[in-house]
Amino acid sequence: MEKIWLRSYPPGIGAEVDVAAFSSLVDLFAASIARFSGRTAFISMGRSMSYGELDRRSAEFATYLQNVARVGKGARVALMMPNLLQYPVCLFGALRAGCVVVNCNPLYTPPELEHQLADSGAEVIVVLDNFAHVLQQVLGKTAIRHVVVTRMGDFLGPIKGGLVNFVVRHLKRMVPAWSLPHTPLRSVLAAGARIAAADVEAVELTADDLAFLQYTGGTTGVSKGAMLSHGNMVANLQQAHAWIAPFLREGEELVVTALPLYHVFALTANCLTFLKIGATNLLIANPRDIPAFVKELRRHRFTAITGVNTLFNALLAAPELKRVDFGALTITLGGGMAVQKSVAERWKAVTGKPLIEAYGLTEASPAVAINPLDLETFNGAIGLPIPSTEVSIRDERGLELPLGEAGELCVRGPQVMKGYWNCPEETAAVMTPDGFLRTGDLVVMDDKGFLRLVDRLKDVILVSGFKVFPNEVEAVVASHPEVREVAALGVPDEHSGEAVKIFVVRRSPGLTAEDLIAHCRASLTGYKVPHQVEFREELPKTNVGKILRRALRAGAA
Repeated sequence: MEKIWLRSYPPGIGAEVDVAAFSSLVDLFAASIARFSGRTAFISMGRSMSYGELDRRSAEFATYLQNVARVGKGARVALMMPNLLQYPVCLFGALRAGCVVVNCNPLYTPPELEHQLADSGAEVIVVLDNFAHVLQQVLGKTAIRHVVVTRMGDFLGPIKGGLVNFVVRHLKRMVPAWSLPHTPLRSVLAAGARIAAADVEAVELTADDLAFLQYTGGTTGVSKGAMLSHGNMVANLQQAHAWIAPFLREGEELVVTALPLYHVFALTANCLTFLKIGATNLLIANPRDIPAFVKELRRHRFTAITGVNTLFNALLAAPELKRVDFGALTITLGGGMAVQKSVAERWKAVTGKPLIEAYGLTEASPAVAINPLDLETFNGAIGLPIPSTEVSIRDERGLELPLGEAGELCVRGPQVMKGYWNCPEETAAVMTPDGFLRTGDLVVMDDKGFLRLVDRLKDVILVSGFKVFPNEVEAVVASHPEVREVAALGVPDEHSGEAVKIFVVRRSPGLTAEDLIAHCRASLTGYKVPHQVEFREELPKTNVGKILRRALRAGAA
């Protein structure tokens, strides 16, 4: 379709980006190290790591992989830890050794971890000891040959680190008993240093080489490994950089990274894109601890923060947030799920800065569309297609629809994955003959090129033949001042086929189902009004806080 969205781009943003500016992520890493060696790259739990130290330690890990673990180019290395300094060290070390990184959610159950490790064929895993007991249950069913274990305080210095490790293990009892043949990460890095890590063997990498097997969240079925190449990732960070460059200053930014780096949103948007401009990443290991999170925010003059709707909603519920200094904040970016208008408006009221919504998916590395960063108010759109990206909105027959009609968003561009790992049939099912990725999301585009998310195709509710979109219902329910969180889905109904049911987390126990239904009747036509209301203490979520309708649907069934 015609790229009408280009006319809505902010000044200074071009239609295309140079996707060949870096041959690989390792090339990009080397360029940033050369420019910003003395700057702080990451901060975690009060400990800072410079770009120079990151270079040295990642080289040590790369040397260990090449000379001790004896894994070569293309070997899969799994990382299973939250946002700690150990993560970027192992991430860039694995990439420098020519390996493919397999990001694992530390909260996986044994069957989930077994599937991912066995499917990827990972040979090495780095795991935080808090989660080693899960690995212990499945290790024998995988191809893992080397287990590297780290502890929460290992990079925090001998005194503070030792204290943190003691508290985590013995006072908070956060490390269940485990027993595995393993090597401590500190020993791994020491071994790498002894082998002269500065002379790490350079591996020739091209844009076609795989950088990540990034497994889909599993919200719609069995998790599949999206094959993201160095070229895919470089292209997407170049696209993201083009979008933010007019608004940020190289070597002067501090981005708050609360979403886990093992998730593709934070991986690309925070880690890689901000690495290019020499920014500092403030790593939040446990964003669910809102009081501690807000306390950390008060310590820093941060200029950017990314998150999902539920994270911003939780922050806004914290009274101490009003004591945070937002004076330096330039960018607040929301993605991963629909940003609700009520949350965006409250964020603007508290911080004075708009919450900018973006859209992406794992299979696109992930960014596809971002709203202009100079927006003053929330516009309800998921953004404009970013540079070097084509979109097409199609019906169920695969035919392109005219502007203003809702259809499936299809995407083509250099950031689109090479396919699913060992899943040719699933790959064929999501790729069109002309090379577009079928996202499974229903959208509509206006005459200025802005995309608006209608809903997931699989989540549409059919009430007497009429389509009801859960996002629309959720937005109305969320606007009630006594609602903290909400999810809507369809449940069987003998009269209408399906009816709308909502699951609600209340701010006040005085809120009733009748109150919510009356609230919905004021804004929704009759067939969209919820027939059933179920109150919950919490809603099931993915690792980044996206509400899992699938889990709710299974429970309702």
